[in-house]
This record gives sequence, structure tokens and C-alpha cells, in this order.
Amino acid sequence: MDQQIAGLGLGVPRWCSVVAASAALLCLPIEAGKANWLTDAFKGSPKHDKAGAHEASSKRPAAARHAASSKPHHVKLAALGPLNPSALKSGAAVCEPAKFRIVLDVGHTAESEGATSARNIPEFAFNLRLAKQVEEALKAAGFARTKLLVTEGKARPSLFRRVAAANDLSADLFLSIHHDSVPNKMLEDWEFEGKKSHFSDRFSGYSVFVSHGNADFKTSFSFAKMLAREMKARGLKYAEQYSQPIMGHYQHPLLDRETGVYSYDELVVLRTTRMPAVLLEAGSIINRDEELKMDSVERRDVITGAVVAAVKDFCAPPEPFLGPP
Repeated sequence: MDQQIAGLGLGVPRWCSVVAASAALLCLPIEAGKANWLTDAFKGSPKHDKAGAHEASSKRPAAARHAASSKPHHVKLAALGPLNPSALKSGAAVCEPAKFRIVLDVGHTAESEGATSARNIPEFAFNLRLAKQVEEALKAAGFARTKLLVTEGKARPSLFRRVAAANDLSADLFLSIHHDSVPNKMLEDWEFEGKKSHFSDRFSGYSVFVSHGNADFKTSFSFAKMLAREMKARGLKYAEQYSQPIMGHYQHPLLDRETGVYSYDELVVLRTTRMPAVLLEAGSIINRDEELKMDSVERRDVITGAVVAAVKDFCAPPEPFLGPP
């Protein structure tokens, strides 16, 4: 594994004015929380950890530090009567699918391919294939401005290039697609088609990650929960190992125990993007059984359906607030 909303047009609904006016009177700045997260060393090849790919370095460029240091302000609405909860869903009030720009980041690059599967296939190949399918499905669902982001170069430089590209596109949502592995110490040896390989059947499942350092953590977390909930609803289970002490410094806080959303606060592609950002580990390719499933059309269809459903939910227009009955 690796790393605002479109402008309002004419004819803003009357309920939007009510909420906006209320927010203007009652908003209070709330400083974003702080925490921490996992590096690319997680999914190294059998010989080398991927230490550079999900770079979590504190030595980042000034531009990145500036982006990370901006503190979002969240709106707090006081007692003005019961508001429709969906009306408060981040971004939903102004989301038009045809104008909503989603960046689908293909994790890793052809030069730095990420993890190696149990059958010696690079993670980048899995990431690219799944991301292309998700792109096609989102466009078919009306999200015509979906952009597939394929980055070139070595691991660390590519992280900042993909963030810069997403920021330059003024994306409304950033989703990075990956496939998971385990730390090298957990790998076991086996032979596949006459070639030495490595596997770990100990863990499996998807995981979803966000960073408290993101400029809009609240919205990132909201979408992450929607995505994880859709994955779970389709019968998939999340990878529980990241919350376990056995993972050592690869252990990360579990933010949503029900669906499997974790925090990875120092991940560059989540921390320095200027839009809500989420990273999806679609499943484990170092687990021999799950690798075969991840290679199947059926599993890719399930994951693609989950992503599209989550984006639709995220972008769904809220019901107008008509006041108490």
C-alpha cells in the first residue's frame, strides 16, 4: 500500500440559506485533533521493505508543511430546531455529480511497484486494474469528471507529485487505491511455478485509512466510514491486525471498530492533499487465498460497487429543512 466542492450556481435552495445563515451566527473554530500512522515498509518485497512509498517523514518541504498546518474550522449549529442530519453531511449541500471531481490515485508506480503478491505479481498491477474499473463505473454513474491518476517515478518523489496533481485539479475527493501485505518478519517461504516466493496466510481483509493532518479530516472520516460500511455490507471483513500490539510500530488507532477505519496521520498522500482524502487497502495479496479472490472479476465488481455506492451516498443531496411539523 502506499498515500472545494464545486462552486454554487444560481438557484440555491431556500434550506441552504437557512443553514448558511445559522452557521454564520453560531460558528466556532475548532482545532483539528492530532494523532499518528503506517509507512510503506509494511508491504516490502521479500528482500526490501517499502519504506519510502507511504513516506511518513517529518522532513517535508515547506509547501507540504504549510498545507499540513492549515487548521480547518468546523461549523457548530446551536438550538434552532431539529435539522435533518443529512443536511449536515459534509459537501452534500453543493454536490452535483456531473461537476464533482474525484481523483482516483493508483498506488505506487511502475518504477516502485509496492508489495509483491504471494505469486510474484507486483501490487501496482493490482492497483491499476482495480482503479481503472472504479473510474469507468463512477463515470457511468454520472461522475464524469473522475480522474485516474497514474504517477511515474520512484516512491518518495512520486508521493509529492500525486499530491500536487490532485491539488492542481482542485479535486473534491481523493481516493488512493492499494492492496495490502504484511511486515517482512511475518513472511513465510514457498515456491510458486518453480520460483521462490513468500506468503502470509495469517491476515486478510480490507482497511480504510485517513489522516488527522488532512485539511478536512472531518469530511475525510465521513467518506471513509461510508466506504468501509459499503465494503462490510457486501460481505467483506476488515483487516483487524493494524489494531493489534503484534504489529509493533505498524499498529494504528482504529477509529471505527464497526467497519474498519484507521488513522495514519503521517501519510503524505492523506496529510498534504487539500481536499478530503482516503486510502483503501482493497485486500491482502500476500495471503494466498485472498490473492486469488483479488484477482477475480467477481471480487473487483464487489469492491467497485462499494466505492460507487459510497460516492453516491457522499454526494447525495440532503432533504430540505421545512421546520418542525
